[in-house]
Amino acid sequence: MEIKILDNEFLAYFKTLKNPPKKIYYKGNLGLLKRKKVAIIGSRKMNLYTKKCVEELSSILKDKVSIVSGGALGVDISASKAALPNTIAIFANGLNQIYPKTNQKIIEEIYKNALALSEYEADHIPKKYDFLLRNRLIIALSDCIIIAQADLNSGSMQSAKLALELKKPLYVLPQRLNESQGTNELIKNNKAKLITNFKEFALQFGIEEKETHDEFLKFCKKGVSVEEALAIYGDKVYEYELEGKIDITGVFIKVII
Repeated sequence: MEIKILDNEFLAYFKTLKNPPKKIYYKGNLGLLKRKKVAIIGSRKMNLYTKKCVEELSSILKDKVSIVSGGALGVDISASKAALPNTIAIFANGLNQIYPKTNQKIIEEIYKNALALSEYEADHIPKKYDFLLRNRLIIALSDCIIIAQADLNSGSMQSAKLALELKKPLYVLPQRLNESQGTNELIKNNKAKLITNFKEFALQFGIEEKETHDEFLKFCKKGVSVEEALAIYGDKVYEYELEGKIDITGVFIKVII
């Protein structure tokens, strides 16, 4: 896909920065810039709990907003993948490059069906400091920022600092002690709001839970155990799990759709 340059209408999103980009290159669907934009960013070494939370939250939000992230390992690519095609990825490399290579399949899909942005020339190979510079674009572009998981001395915490400077709403996910000390510190200091219910959070963007007419799914949404569901619906429990409609976590059932 051809690399193009954003016009001044879209460059205006970045004018709040002290060092705004002079050019932004792009591939993909510019219509995604006209929607509300929510950044989901965080650790490259996320835990499994964070991964599941990010995927669920992105899936809920993507119907009404564009999910913005950085295409990196961990939280970034999980958020983008779950939000496809309604995702905007901002890269520290030129858009003729794929970085990191381990995300190649998803990044190619972003280039083709979503939106990729970069302030660098097409063949630019990223240096370490380019990623911090990239992060400032994510914050400037987004209407609110969610940091899913972060260590104290991380790029995500630098992004949190910039979000607060730009007066962008900042949110974090609940985490266990010592697993995300950065986000826990933000909560402790009243610098970020805690998302405890994804569907309630989504309501601010006009996203309402879809009513289901499936009696089994309605039953499961009450918060039931596997044993209770098996007693009434039998093998349907495992059929729905195989179809990806429910998730069995321990002894309880969680509705996916």
